[in-house]
Amino acid sequence: MHTDIMGLKQKAKELRKLILDITYKAQSGHPGGSLSEIDMLVALYFYKMHIDPKNPCGKRDKFVLSKGHASPGFYAVLAEKGFFAKSELDGFRQMGRMLQGHPELQTPGVEYAGGSLGQGICFSLGLALANKLDNDPHKVITMIGDGESQEGAVWEASMAASFHKLDNLIAILDKNQVQETGKTTEVMNIDPAAKKWEAFEWNVVEINGHDMRQIVDALDKAWALNNGKPTMIISNTIKGKGVSFMELNHKFHGKAPNDEEYKKGVAEVEAIDIKTFA
Repeated sequence: MHTDIMGLKQKAKELRKLILDITYKAQSGHPGGSLSEIDMLVALYFYKMHIDPKNPCGKRDKFVLSKGHASPGFYAVLAEKGFFAKSELDGFRQMGRMLQGHPELQTPGVEYAGGSLGQGICFSLGLALANKLDNDPHKVITMIGDGESQEGAVWEASMAASFHKLDNLIAILDKNQVQETGKTTEVMNIDPAAKKWEAFEWNVVEINGHDMRQIVDALDKAWALNNGKPTMIISNTIKGKGVSFMELNHKFHGKAPNDEEYKKGVAEVEAIDIKTFA
């Protein structure tokens, strides 16, 4: 099957600018983790997942954003996919509007009210187990953060997923190297991450999470695996990817760009050469 890699890369570039727009207009939100996750989310929603915005509650693959603070990237993808009007993005984090700082179930396309770190993978475990009991062949995909993986619940869920042989569960570790207070290696190092999930009897695929070809290949492999094991895709990324002053800068974990930063960030995103971006 032909895959439009360049089309996916162009879509990710456009949505990077949208992430800056969303957080700048709100003067609130989490741009860093949204920029690191966006390439993977674009591949999921515009290449791999079986979903229908016109029938969001039908039989479908289900995605859970466990690192719910990175909602600007998630909302940008949902709006682009057609789950709701793009005009809703202008109301991000405003009282009485649909798109709050963390995903809520009132938003079309949202499966899980994210916020409490470490819980999304637990919820996804339940969804995957329910699918097995219902003989539903669809996948459950969850994205977790590397800072989030310092939470004990992540490892309890990982142990339970392999015990219950949930090969319909795919977890994606957005390993962007930085959390709110600094580098994850300095706060609480989770490495060697691959060996840890392998020890928990997961299939493990490790990639550059900004290389669209690697992303697509990893998703194809994860969908094809049917060996009684859940699959972990370790997506090595850069927090703030595509905006130089945000890259690996923990200050932009939860800080919106000011006027000058916004103009500079937009210019840098517009200058991205998708042929070489990875």
